Amino acid sequence: MLLILFGVLVFHLIVLILLIVSTASSKWTVESQGHSDLWYNCHSDSRGYHCSQASNEDWIQAVQALMILSVVFCFASLIAFMYQLFRLVKGGRFYFTSIFQILASVFVMCGAIIYTIMRPDSGKQYGYAYVLAWVAFPLSLFSALIYLILRKKE
Repeated sequence: MLLILFGVLVFHLIVLILLIVSTASSKWTVESQGHSDLWYNCHSDSRGYHCSQASNEDWIQAVQALMILSVVFCFASLIAFMYQLFRLVKGGRFYFTSIFQILASVFVMCGAIIYTIMRPDSGKQYGYAYVLAWVAFPLSLFSALIYLILRKKE
């Protein structure tokens, strides 16, 4: 049972790291002259490399908020798991942890969907941070399902 709990903990940490990297990384879209993310738009030209703030449009602010919320809820889920691991009665289930992880999964999915639909189509390709956000979605949902099934044995 200890090995299963350790595996679940490591899996949860991987999901948390994926969410943090995808939120903070600078490669949501990539083009030949630069890249953009949730926070900055960077490009290079004959005068050098320049970065400016991301647009103040509502959709990018919604994506920023949803990605931050996904990281916060994933971290809260990890804290809840550690708390319930030591305080939960024998035979109890990790419902509270599972609910937080499901919320993190829904937030990252909504943020990625909004970014997919609303980003300007200017010949830019999606970057690795965007892909990490989509990879984190099913992994966090799977993690939530594991917590729903998991029952404390000892």
